[in-house]
Amino acid sequence: MVIKLDRIDKQIVDLLTEDGRMSCAVIARRIGKISERAVRYRLERMIDEKVFAVSAIVDPAAIGYPVVADVFVEVEPGLVNEVANRLAAFEHVSYVACSTGERDISIQVLARDNRELYDFVSNILGRIPGVRRTTTSIVPFVVKDDARWRIPEALFSGEK
Repeated sequence: MVIKLDRIDKQIVDLLTEDGRMSCAVIARRIGKISERAVRYRLERMIDEKVFAVSAIVDPAAIGYPVVADVFVEVEPGLVNEVANRLAAFEHVSYVACSTGERDISIQVLARDNRELYDFVSNILGRIPGVRRTTTSIVPFVVKDDARWRIPEALFSGEK
């Protein structure tokens, strides 16, 4: 089921993306022509409908994990889900997705240094039954993160 949103809903979500602790009163003032109570009602509705969730976003570098790498994993046929679930259990892994094409699974690994990354990919990931091959790419910086993704304007203009 697709949730129907309007431009005020989008403005509320955009403001919370800017500052997740912004109060309903401040949101109402910033948007204008809407009450604090109406903002609170819309927030509760969107949370209940799972349009977004309220959570903390950890900056790995700030707590000693400055190395970020994307690792693409080729897996034996029939073992993709099993391997993906196993990878999701590792604390160093912040993202796991199954994909199509040349690689079966895409993960993001966080590490304290390059040696720790190397050890994880070579000695742990590479030894998981079903893993055929890995390709690792260091991520020197992130331009856009999914935690900062905003609702597209096209949703309200009928465009794709």
